[in-house]
Amino acid sequence: MNAAPPPTSRDVARLAGVSQATVSYVLTGKGSISPATRERVLEAAGSIGYRPNLAARSMRTRRSGRLAVITGVSAADHQMRMIVGASQVANDSGYVMETSSVDGTVKDRTERVIDLAAGGQYEGILTLVPVLPEALSDVDGRSPVMAATAFDEQMHSAGELADASLLEVFVRALVEAGHRRFMHIGGPEEYSSARARRATYLACVEQLGVESLGVLGGEWAAEPARQAVLALPDHARPVAVIAANDLLAVGALRGAAERGWSVPDDLVVTGWDNSAFGAYTMPSLTTVDLDFQAAGRHAMQLLVAALRGEEPPARGSALQRIVWRESTGGAAPPA
Repeated sequence: MNAAPPPTSRDVARLAGVSQATVSYVLTGKGSISPATRERVLEAAGSIGYRPNLAARSMRTRRSGRLAVITGVSAADHQMRMIVGASQVANDSGYVMETSSVDGTVKDRTERVIDLAAGGQYEGILTLVPVLPEALSDVDGRSPVMAATAFDEQMHSAGELADASLLEVFVRALVEAGHRRFMHIGGPEEYSSARARRATYLACVEQLGVESLGVLGGEWAAEPARQAVLALPDHARPVAVIAANDLLAVGALRGAAERGWSVPDDLVVTGWDNSAFGAYTMPSLTTVDLDFQAAGRHAMQLLVAALRGEEPPARGSALQRIVWRESTGGAAPPA
């Protein structure tokens, strides 16, 4: 039995109710196509499984239909989530996205990215790893390179993903709920996110005039947090523990349990990162969710817009949000 022939751009045009030229414009990023028409064409292409012949397109238009995302050699979970978001946008926009891992110093990475941009294999490149400004320069004959400012030189979260302003929301909500004694369990100082959370905590407790029992910790590990809670004097209760991530928060919960302290009566705890286990601790953990997929989607949207000569899109929502759960009792965002 003969297999059905693969769908063509003519099939897409017929299904979407547009001309074949419009389908071509949508898939190549050429011409002036309205967002509604582009969406209709892409939906039609997806519904019948149409994929453009990239090799033929490249020969005709000198456009490969390929985009590259540059990652570190050891792509951590947050990088992988950004890649998933970027891939969604690339595929929806009619591109094939490939990833390339680079290692070494920032100079080594910059040279590698410049080589890829000059090679002509990719229409555009999105780098998740920091590179020097010369990689981003607009040079004739080189594919455009866009940097997602999500990570620092050590591939730790940076920029908006390291913003700590929601920690102030935690503190203010807990003050409004009646708490007057706080403690911060921080992460390693080499992380910009840990430094930002520590600085925000110190500024907030000073501004609000509440008591701080100090900043302890200094590792992304549960044991220092457990020890910090075990070392608190009995008269510290009730105390609000602001932990720099969920693992530290779990250590604090363990320390409270060992002392026979009730959460959230004797101690309340907040975390950061919205790790999957946080919904299943006893009590469940109030935390901050970081939407790395949204960050990846927006970064790729910016690259696609640049390739098509379109206005850069605004991101639809914030990358961070608080997930309120049982570990903070009845605390809620200030009105």
